Amino acid sequence: MKKRVIALALSALMVTGLVSCGTNSDSGNSAETTLKVGMVTDAGTIDDKSFNQGTWEGIQAAEKELGIEKNYMQPAGETEANYLTEIQNLYDAGYKFIVTPGYKFETAIYKAQDQYKDAKFVIIDGAPNDGNDNYVVGENTVAIYFAEEQSGFAAGVAAAVELQTGELGFVGGMEIPAVQKFNYGFQQGVAYANENYGTNVSLKAENIVYSGSFSDTALGQQLAAQMYDNGVKAIFAAAGGVGTGVITEAKTRVVNGEEVWVIGVDSDQYADGIYEGNKSVILTSAIKKIDEAAYQMIEDQLNDKFPGGETLTFDASNDGVGIPAENPNLSDDTVSKVNEVLEAIKNGEIEVKTEL
Repeated sequence: MKKRVIALALSALMVTGLVSCGTNSDSGNSAETTLKVGMVTDAGTIDDKSFNQGTWEGIQAAEKELGIEKNYMQPAGETEANYLTEIQNLYDAGYKFIVTPGYKFETAIYKAQDQYKDAKFVIIDGAPNDGNDNYVVGENTVAIYFAEEQSGFAAGVAAAVELQTGELGFVGGMEIPAVQKFNYGFQQGVAYANENYGTNVSLKAENIVYSGSFSDTALGQQLAAQMYDNGVKAIFAAAGGVGTGVITEAKTRVVNGEEVWVIGVDSDQYADGIYEGNKSVILTSAIKKIDEAAYQMIEDQLNDKFPGGETLTFDASNDGVGIPAENPNLSDDTVSKVNEVLEAIKNGEIEVKTEL
C-alpha cells in the first residue's frame, strides 16, 4: 500500500478563508459553495464508541472548523443493498462527499464509485472490491487503513510496564485482519517490555480469544468473567459491543473490591470505564485516529487536494495510531516508555510484524 504523510493542520489563514467562503450568507449561494458531507453508519449506532462514532466526530469537527454541512444515514441492515440505498439517499439530497466506516462497505463502494462519478467517497479500514478480491480504488475514492499492529504494540508495552507482573488477555471480535493485527501487535509489545524493561507479564494462548461477534455484549461479559476468574489482570478488548461487555464485567468486579483492568480500542474508552468517583477500569486504549482520518479527507477536498485513487495508511510515522495523550491510569514512567517505543517505530528501529 502506498503510504502518505498527511499534514495535520493548515494555517489559520487558509482555514479562515475556507470557512468564510463556505458559510457567507451575504454571497447568496452558500448552498452551492458549502461542502455537504454524508456518512453511512455500519452495524452499530452513531454513538457506538467505535468506528461510527469516531468517523462522525471527525465530520462534526469539520462542520465546526471548516464550515461543512453534515448528515448521516443508518441502514436498515448490513447488506450491500442496504448500504447502496443510503448512499443514494445521501447523493439525492446533495451530499456528494460520502464517508463509510468499515470493511463491510467494500463492495458497495466498488459499485457506488462508478455509479456516482461526480461524488467523492472515503472508505475507512477497507478498499473497494467486487467481492472476488478484485480491488479497484476509483479516482473519486480514497481507501484508508491503519497500522493496528503498532497501536497494539504500544498498548502492550503500556500494560506490561504499568502492571509489571501477571497475566494479560485478549478478546477480539471477528477474526479479520484489523483485529488480528491488534492482537499480534499487543503480543509483540508485551514481549518487548519483558525483554527491554524488566517486566514479567505473560499472555497465554488460552487467554487469546476471538468471539466471532462485534455486538454480543453478554458474550463479552462471559468471556471476561472466565479470564478474570483465571487470574487475568487486564484484557485487551478489540471487539466493539463485545468489548462493552468486557468493560461491564470489569466495572462490576472493581466495585466489589477486585483489581482488574481493560485496555480499550479504536478510540479513548476511558469514559466508558468510569464506575465511581471518576475512576475508570480502562488502563489505556490502543487508538486509531479515525476522526482525524475523516477530518483530513474533508480538509483535503476543500483544498482541492483530495487524494483520489490512493490507498493511505495512518501509522506511527504520521501520528495516526498510538495511545491517548492523556492516560490517568498510567504513570509518567509508563507514558515515557511508550513514547520511546513509538519514536523507535517511527524511526524504523522497531519493526512490528503484521502476523506471527
